[in-house]
Amino acid sequence: MSTTATNAESVYKGASFVFDSYAYVRRLRDAGMDEQQAAIQAETFMALAEDRLATKQDVAELKRDIAESNVRIATVEASLKRDIEATKAELKRDIAAIDAKVETTKAELRKDIETAKVETIKWVVVTGMAILGGVAAINRMFPPLPAYYHPPLQEMRQTVPPPVFPVPPAAPTPSQPAR
Repeated sequence: MSTTATNAESVYKGASFVFDSYAYVRRLRDAGMDEQQAAIQAETFMALAEDRLATKQDVAELKRDIAESNVRIATVEASLKRDIEATKAELKRDIAAIDAKVETTKAELRKDIETAKVETIKWVVVTGMAILGGVAAINRMFPPLPAYYHPPLQEMRQTVPPPVFPVPPAAPTPSQPAR
């Protein structure tokens, strides 16, 4: 009995928690379990505890990993902030350049519109002068006709002529007695 319990303890000496496997085996034996089965159960419990329980060393390693991760996160965050600020500055420069191009284009368009207005006015004036010149030439070629006397409209009215065929009298209706 003592050799099995001692072996269980020696296997798990590296564990960072205290487990009295001998006392555990003794309690199981006193409860009626076979000593060999109790020793196997103690070993199995120790193996599970070793695999599943975190030791102080495990916690320290985890804290160190978390601290390293936090440092890496802070580094990445700072790098991202720098990149964002650089991108913002670049976008502001690009927007300013686009605004300048838009203003230049607006000025050019205003100039083109003014030029088009002047050209349109010139075209209308020249066309109007050509039309007036053509009308004047036509008037010189064909002098106006003399004015004839036109009697007032009253004098031009005619009376309605009498009908050619006399209208027959209306036939008597059945409600009227014959004469």
